[in-house]
Amino acid sequence: MIRFTRRFAFGCAFVLAMGIAAMPSDAADIEATHFLIPGGAGGGWDGTARGVGEALTKAGVVGTASYENMSGGGGGKAIAHLIETAGKQQDTLMVNSTPIVIRSLQKVFPQSFRDLTPVASVIGDYGSFVVHKESSVSDFGALIDAYNADPSSVSIGGGSVAGGMDHIVAALVMKAAGADPNEVKYVPYDAGGKAMAGLLSGEIKALSTGFGEAIDLARQDTVRILCVTSKERLDAAPDVPTCSEAGASGAEFVNWRGFFGPPGLPDEKMDAYVAAFEKMYETEEWAAVRDRNGWVDIFNPDDGFVAFLEAQEKQIGDLMKELGFL
Repeated sequence: MIRFTRRFAFGCAFVLAMGIAAMPSDAADIEATHFLIPGGAGGGWDGTARGVGEALTKAGVVGTASYENMSGGGGGKAIAHLIETAGKQQDTLMVNSTPIVIRSLQKVFPQSFRDLTPVASVIGDYGSFVVHKESSVSDFGALIDAYNADPSSVSIGGGSVAGGMDHIVAALVMKAAGADPNEVKYVPYDAGGKAMAGLLSGEIKALSTGFGEAIDLARQDTVRILCVTSKERLDAAPDVPTCSEAGASGAEFVNWRGFFGPPGLPDEKMDAYVAAFEKMYETEEWAAVRDRNGWVDIFNPDDGFVAFLEAQEKQIGDLMKELGFL
Protein backbone atom coordinates (compact mmCIF):
# COMPACT_ATOMS: atom_id res chain seq x y z
CA MET A 1 0.00 0.00 0.00
CA ILE A 2 1.27 3.44 -0.88
CA ARG A 3 1.45 5.85 2.01
CA PHE A 4 0.34 9.39 1.05
CA THR A 5 2.78 11.47 3.07
CA ARG A 6 2.94 15.27 2.62
CA ARG A 7 6.27 14.91 0.81
CA PHE A 8 4.80 12.30 -1.53
CA ALA A 9 1.78 14.46 -2.21
CA PHE A 10 4.04 17.42 -2.99
CA GLY A 11 6.10 15.26 -5.31
CA CYS A 12 3.00 14.09 -7.18
CA ALA A 13 1.75 17.63 -7.50
CA PHE A 14 5.14 18.78 -8.83
CA VAL A 15 5.30 15.98 -11.40
CA LEU A 16 1.70 16.68 -12.46
CA ALA A 17 2.38 20.40 -12.78
CA MET A 18 5.50 19.81 -14.84
CA GLY A 19 3.57 17.44 -17.08
CA ILE A 20 0.85 19.99 -17.66
CA ALA A 21 3.41 22.70 -18.39
CA ALA A 22 5.09 20.48 -20.95
CA MET A 23 1.82 19.71 -22.74
CA PRO A 24 1.14 21.74 -25.91
CA SER A 25 -1.40 24.48 -25.38
CA ASP A 26 -3.92 25.91 -27.84
CA ALA A 27 -4.41 29.02 -25.72
CA ALA A 28 -3.96 32.30 -27.57
CA ASP A 29 -1.23 34.72 -26.52
CA ILE A 30 -3.88 37.44 -26.08
CA GLU A 31 -7.40 36.42 -25.13
CA ALA A 32 -9.32 39.20 -26.89
CA THR A 33 -8.66 42.45 -28.72
CA HIS A 34 -11.12 45.17 -29.69
CA PHE A 35 -10.25 47.20 -32.79
CA LEU A 36 -11.46 50.80 -32.93
CA ILE A 37 -11.75 52.09 -36.51
CA PRO A 38 -11.93 55.91 -36.96
CA GLY A 39 -13.75 55.72 -40.32
CA GLY A 40 -16.54 53.94 -42.13
CA ALA A 41 -16.71 50.43 -43.51
CA GLY A 42 -14.76 49.65 -46.65
CA GLY A 43 -11.93 52.13 -46.19
CA GLY A 44 -8.24 51.58 -45.60
CA TRP A 45 -8.48 51.73 -41.81
CA ASP A 46 -11.36 49.28 -41.84
CA GLY A 47 -9.54 46.88 -44.15
CA THR A 48 -6.34 47.07 -42.11
CA ALA A 49 -8.01 46.42 -38.75
CA ARG A 50 -10.08 43.55 -40.07
CA GLY A 51 -7.17 42.07 -42.04
CA VAL A 52 -4.82 42.17 -39.06
CA GLY A 53 -7.57 40.81 -36.81
CA GLU A 54 -8.21 38.00 -39.27
CA ALA A 55 -4.54 37.00 -39.34
CA LEU A 56 -4.12 37.20 -35.56
CA THR A 57 -7.18 35.09 -34.80
CA LYS A 58 -6.73 32.51 -37.54
CA ALA A 59 -3.11 32.03 -36.47
CA GLY A 60 -4.20 31.61 -32.86
CA VAL A 61 -2.19 34.58 -31.61
CA VAL A 62 -5.36 36.35 -30.43
CA GLY A 63 -8.39 34.43 -29.22
CA THR A 64 -11.15 36.72 -30.47
CA ALA A 65 -11.30 40.07 -32.25
CA SER A 66 -14.15 42.59 -32.33
CA TYR A 67 -14.50 45.72 -34.42
CA GLU A 68 -16.12 49.12 -33.97
CA ASN A 69 -16.41 51.77 -36.69
CA MET A 70 -16.54 55.30 -35.29
CA SER A 71 -16.57 57.95 -38.01
CA GLY A 72 -16.44 61.66 -37.38
CA GLY A 73 -14.14 64.64 -37.19
CA GLY A 74 -11.61 63.25 -39.64
CA GLY A 75 -10.82 60.52 -37.13
CA GLY A 76 -10.93 62.89 -34.17
CA LYS A 77 -14.09 61.38 -32.68
CA ALA A 78 -12.44 57.97 -32.22
CA ILE A 79 -9.24 59.53 -30.86
CA ALA A 80 -11.19 61.57 -28.29
CA HIS A 81 -13.21 58.49 -27.34
CA LEU A 82 -10.09 56.41 -26.77
CA ILE A 83 -8.58 59.15 -24.58
CA GLU A 84 -11.76 59.84 -22.59
CA THR A 85 -12.41 56.15 -21.85
CA ALA A 86 -8.76 55.14 -21.40
CA GLY A 87 -9.37 53.32 -18.12
CA LYS A 88 -11.90 51.02 -19.81
CA GLN A 89 -9.99 50.52 -23.06
CA GLN A 90 -6.94 48.47 -22.02
CA ASP A 91 -7.84 45.76 -24.56
CA THR A 92 -8.52 48.23 -27.38
CA LEU A 93 -6.25 49.07 -30.29
CA MET A 94 -7.14 51.97 -32.58
CA VAL A 95 -5.97 51.68 -36.16
CA ASN A 96 -4.62 54.79 -37.80
CA SER A 97 -2.15 55.93 -40.41
CA THR A 98 -0.43 58.98 -41.88
CA PRO A 99 -3.62 61.12 -41.57
CA ILE A 100 -3.22 61.28 -37.78
CA VAL A 101 -0.09 63.34 -38.44
CA ILE A 102 -1.64 65.41 -41.25
CA ARG A 103 -4.89 66.24 -39.45
CA SER A 104 -3.10 67.11 -36.24
CA LEU A 105 -0.92 69.58 -38.17
CA GLN A 106 -4.06 71.06 -39.73
CA LYS A 107 -5.76 71.32 -36.31
CA VAL A 108 -8.66 69.20 -37.57
CA PHE A 109 -8.66 67.84 -34.01
CA PRO A 110 -6.70 69.14 -31.01
CA GLN A 111 -4.94 65.86 -30.20
CA SER A 112 -1.86 64.27 -31.76
CA PHE A 113 -0.19 60.88 -31.60
CA ARG A 114 1.50 62.10 -28.41
CA ASP A 115 -1.84 61.92 -26.58
CA LEU A 116 -2.09 58.18 -27.27
CA THR A 117 0.24 55.21 -26.84
CA PRO A 118 1.85 54.43 -30.21
CA VAL A 119 2.18 50.63 -30.29
CA ALA A 120 3.52 49.83 -33.77
CA SER A 121 3.27 50.50 -37.47
CA VAL A 122 2.39 47.24 -39.16
CA ILE A 123 2.03 47.74 -42.91
CA GLY A 124 2.56 50.21 -45.70
CA ASP A 125 0.20 50.96 -48.55
CA TYR A 126 1.25 52.94 -51.61
CA GLY A 127 -0.92 55.61 -53.16
CA SER A 128 -2.49 55.09 -56.57
CA PHE A 129 -4.53 56.86 -59.24
CA VAL A 130 -7.61 54.91 -60.31
CA VAL A 131 -10.29 55.36 -62.99
CA HIS A 132 -13.42 53.43 -63.91
CA LYS A 133 -12.77 50.56 -66.30
CA GLU A 134 -14.97 52.26 -68.91
CA SER A 135 -13.26 55.64 -68.53
CA SER A 136 -11.96 57.39 -71.63
CA VAL A 137 -8.74 58.01 -69.66
CA SER A 138 -6.56 55.19 -70.91
CA ASP A 139 -3.43 55.89 -68.88
CA PHE A 140 -1.81 58.40 -66.55
CA GLY A 141 -0.49 60.46 -69.47
CA ALA A 142 -4.03 60.97 -70.71
CA LEU A 143 -5.11 62.10 -67.24
CA ILE A 144 -2.30 64.67 -67.13
CA ASP A 145 -3.18 65.91 -70.62
CA ALA A 146 -6.80 66.45 -69.58
CA TYR A 147 -5.68 68.14 -66.37
CA ASN A 148 -3.29 70.50 -68.12
CA ALA A 149 -5.98 71.41 -70.66
CA ASP A 150 -8.58 72.19 -67.97
CA PRO A 151 -7.93 71.27 -64.31
CA SER A 152 -11.56 71.95 -63.38
CA SER A 153 -12.69 69.15 -65.71
CA VAL A 154 -10.66 66.54 -63.83
CA SER A 155 -12.39 65.94 -60.50
CA ILE A 156 -10.24 63.73 -58.28
CA GLY A 157 -11.85 62.10 -55.28
CA GLY A 158 -10.36 60.65 -52.13
CA GLY A 159 -11.38 59.06 -48.86
CA SER A 160 -10.19 61.93 -46.69
CA VAL A 161 -10.97 65.57 -46.10
CA ALA A 162 -9.68 68.36 -48.33
CA GLY A 163 -6.01 68.82 -47.55
CA GLY A 164 -5.90 65.27 -46.22
CA MET A 165 -3.64 62.46 -47.29
CA ASP A 166 -5.39 61.48 -50.56
CA HIS A 167 -5.47 65.17 -51.52
CA ILE A 168 -1.79 65.61 -50.65
CA VAL A 169 -0.84 62.53 -52.68
CA ALA A 170 -2.82 63.81 -55.67
CA ALA A 171 -1.12 67.21 -55.44
CA LEU A 172 2.29 65.63 -54.96
CA VAL A 173 1.91 63.47 -58.06
CA MET A 174 0.54 66.33 -60.17
CA LYS A 175 3.44 68.54 -59.13
CA ALA A 176 5.92 65.77 -60.03
CA ALA A 177 4.22 65.54 -63.45
CA GLY A 178 4.84 69.25 -64.05
CA ALA A 179 1.26 70.37 -63.42
CA ASP A 180 0.04 72.96 -60.92
CA PRO A 181 -0.73 71.06 -57.69
CA ASN A 182 -2.85 73.88 -56.32
CA GLU A 183 -5.38 73.48 -59.15
CA VAL A 184 -6.46 69.97 -58.12
CA LYS A 185 -10.27 69.80 -58.04
CA TYR A 186 -10.50 67.51 -55.03
CA VAL A 187 -13.76 65.86 -53.91
CA PRO A 188 -13.62 64.48 -50.33
CA TYR A 189 -15.49 61.38 -49.14
CA ASP A 190 -15.83 59.77 -45.72
CA ALA A 191 -13.48 56.78 -46.15
CA GLY A 192 -12.20 54.98 -49.20
CA GLY A 193 -15.25 52.79 -49.73
CA LYS A 194 -17.50 55.79 -50.35
CA ALA A 195 -14.86 57.38 -52.55
CA MET A 196 -14.69 54.25 -54.68
CA ALA A 197 -18.49 54.25 -54.94
CA GLY A 198 -18.26 57.85 -56.18
CA LEU A 199 -15.83 56.78 -58.87
CA LEU A 200 -18.01 53.87 -59.99
CA SER A 201 -21.12 56.07 -60.12
CA GLY A 202 -19.39 58.68 -62.27
CA GLU A 203 -19.35 61.46 -59.65
CA ILE A 204 -15.60 61.87 -60.08
CA LYS A 205 -13.22 61.33 -62.99
CA ALA A 206 -10.37 59.75 -61.03
CA LEU A 207 -9.61 58.55 -57.53
CA SER A 208 -6.55 59.06 -55.35
CA THR A 209 -6.52 56.10 -52.98
CA GLY A 210 -4.42 53.38 -51.43
CA PHE A 211 -3.26 50.64 -53.76
CA GLY A 212 -4.64 48.08 -51.31
CA GLU A 213 -8.11 49.58 -51.63
CA ALA A 214 -8.05 49.38 -55.43
CA ILE A 215 -6.37 46.08 -56.22
CA ASP A 216 -9.37 43.78 -55.65
CA LEU A 217 -11.63 45.80 -57.97
CA ALA A 218 -8.83 45.98 -60.52
CA ARG A 219 -8.56 42.19 -60.41
CA GLN A 220 -12.32 42.04 -61.00
CA ASP A 221 -11.83 44.28 -64.05
CA THR A 222 -14.03 47.00 -62.53
CA VAL A 223 -11.42 49.75 -62.28
CA ARG A 224 -8.08 50.56 -63.92
CA ILE A 225 -5.08 51.56 -61.83
CA LEU A 226 -3.15 54.19 -63.77
CA CYS A 227 -0.06 54.29 -61.56
CA VAL A 228 1.22 53.55 -58.07
CA THR A 229 3.48 55.72 -55.89
CA SER A 230 6.04 52.99 -55.22
CA LYS A 231 9.69 53.14 -56.18
CA GLU A 232 9.37 49.96 -58.23
CA ARG A 233 6.46 48.03 -59.72
CA LEU A 234 4.63 45.84 -57.24
CA ASP A 235 4.49 42.06 -57.44
CA ALA A 236 0.74 42.22 -56.82
CA ALA A 237 0.25 44.21 -60.05
CA PRO A 238 3.33 44.01 -62.28
CA ASP A 239 1.51 45.59 -65.25
CA VAL A 240 0.77 48.80 -63.33
CA PRO A 241 3.53 51.41 -63.84
CA THR A 242 4.92 53.49 -61.03
CA CYS A 243 3.79 57.11 -61.15
CA SER A 244 7.42 58.07 -61.70
CA GLU A 245 7.75 56.01 -64.86
CA ALA A 246 4.25 57.06 -65.99
CA GLY A 247 5.29 60.71 -66.14
CA ALA A 248 5.42 62.01 -62.55
CA SER A 249 9.16 61.77 -62.03
CA GLY A 250 10.18 61.06 -58.44
CA ALA A 251 6.61 60.80 -57.13
CA GLU A 252 6.97 58.31 -54.30
CA PHE A 253 4.81 57.96 -51.21
CA VAL A 254 3.92 55.19 -48.78
CA ASN A 255 1.21 55.42 -46.15
CA TRP A 256 2.00 53.48 -42.98
CA ARG A 257 -0.83 51.92 -41.05
CA GLY A 258 -0.50 50.90 -37.46
CA PHE A 259 -2.07 50.75 -34.04
CA PHE A 260 -2.37 52.92 -30.96
CA GLY A 261 -3.43 52.09 -27.43
CA PRO A 262 -5.09 54.46 -24.97
CA PRO A 263 -2.91 56.85 -22.97
CA GLY A 264 -1.27 55.19 -19.99
CA LEU A 265 -1.20 51.72 -21.56
CA PRO A 266 0.73 49.47 -19.13
CA ASP A 267 4.15 48.26 -20.25
CA GLU A 268 3.08 44.63 -20.03
CA LYS A 269 0.21 45.31 -22.42
CA MET A 270 2.53 47.11 -24.83
CA ASP A 271 4.98 44.21 -24.71
CA ALA A 272 2.18 41.70 -25.34
CA TYR A 273 0.90 43.60 -28.39
CA VAL A 274 4.38 44.01 -29.87
CA ALA A 275 5.12 40.31 -29.35
CA ALA A 276 1.78 39.40 -30.96
CA PHE A 277 2.56 41.43 -34.09
CA GLU A 278 6.05 39.94 -34.30
CA LYS A 279 4.57 36.45 -34.09
CA MET A 280 1.88 37.31 -36.66
CA TYR A 281 4.50 38.23 -39.27
CA GLU A 282 5.81 34.66 -39.25
CA THR A 283 2.46 33.05 -40.05
CA GLU A 284 0.95 31.84 -43.31
CA GLU A 285 -2.29 33.53 -42.29
CA TRP A 286 -0.60 36.93 -42.32
CA ALA A 287 1.15 36.28 -45.63
CA ALA A 288 -2.24 35.49 -47.20
CA VAL A 289 -3.87 38.70 -45.89
CA ARG A 290 -0.89 40.89 -46.78
CA ASP A 291 -0.50 39.57 -50.31
CA ARG A 292 -4.24 39.69 -50.96
CA ASN A 293 -4.23 43.41 -50.17
CA GLY A 294 -0.95 44.32 -51.82
CA TRP A 295 0.54 45.58 -48.53
CA VAL A 296 4.20 45.69 -47.56
CA ASP A 297 5.51 44.93 -44.07
CA ILE A 298 6.61 48.04 -42.19
CA PHE A 299 7.12 47.03 -38.56
CA ASN A 300 8.21 49.81 -36.24
CA PRO A 301 7.26 49.23 -32.60
CA ASP A 302 7.19 51.27 -29.40
CA ASP A 303 9.91 53.94 -29.12
CA GLY A 304 10.97 53.39 -32.73
CA PHE A 305 7.41 54.14 -33.83
CA VAL A 306 7.39 57.38 -31.82
CA ALA A 307 10.68 58.51 -33.41
CA PHE A 308 9.32 57.66 -36.87
CA LEU A 309 6.15 59.69 -36.22
CA GLU A 310 8.14 62.70 -35.08
CA ALA A 311 10.30 62.57 -38.23
CA GLN A 312 7.24 62.17 -40.48
CA GLU A 313 5.52 65.07 -38.77
CA LYS A 314 8.36 67.37 -39.81
CA GLN A 315 8.60 65.94 -43.35
CA ILE A 316 4.87 66.21 -44.05
CA GLY A 317 4.62 69.60 -42.38
CA ASP A 318 7.28 70.98 -44.71
CA LEU A 319 5.53 69.42 -47.73
CA MET A 320 2.13 70.80 -46.76
CA LYS A 321 3.57 74.30 -46.43
CA GLU A 322 5.13 74.00 -49.87
CA LEU A 323 1.82 72.87 -51.38
CA GLY A 324 -0.11 75.60 -49.59
CA PHE A 325 -2.05 73.34 -47.20
CA LEU A 326 -0.62 75.01 -44.09
